[in-house]
Amino acid sequence: MKLFSALLVATLTLITPAHAKTPGEVDVGSALRDLPMQGLNGPSKKVSDFRGKPLIINVWASWCGPCRAEMGSLDRLAKRYGKQFTVIGISTDDYPENAKSFLQKSGTAFPMFIDDKPWPLENMLGANRLPLTVLIDADGKVLGKYYGAHEWDSRDAVETIAKVLKLKL
Repeated sequence: MKLFSALLVATLTLITPAHAKTPGEVDVGSALRDLPMQGLNGPSKKVSDFRGKPLIINVWASWCGPCRAEMGSLDRLAKRYGKQFTVIGISTDDYPENAKSFLQKSGTAFPMFIDDKPWPLENMLGANRLPLTVLIDADGKVLGKYYGAHEWDSRDAVETIAKVLKLKL
């Protein structure tokens, strides 16, 4: 079990990507810009509407198998720890109806938004690979970026989130 935990933590550890940044990407340690977000399963908002409480942003697409696979764990995470932080999703789907259809079928309930050309949110977050999950402090500063699918409501993932966001969960 300790070996599994060590492997999960290593997997969740930030790794400097060996690829070019997206245009306008915000680095870890920097604050997000206040961009508008078009509502997918609720009202539209701005990034700043989520300040004051830690935020977890998941960037996904309905055609992305790993994105679909981790969505249930993100939904459970949001339901269980919604008082300590907010979980939102940003779809990069070209067709909003595809994203809405997936959300209805999966029963995902946390707030979802959709990015649109020229993909300002996707670029700001650095989502040149999906899924991407970004941990942000209450002031809007990026604390961590995690590529690939994870079981976000697992004990090890929750411990990592608590450590990065400096929370007691």
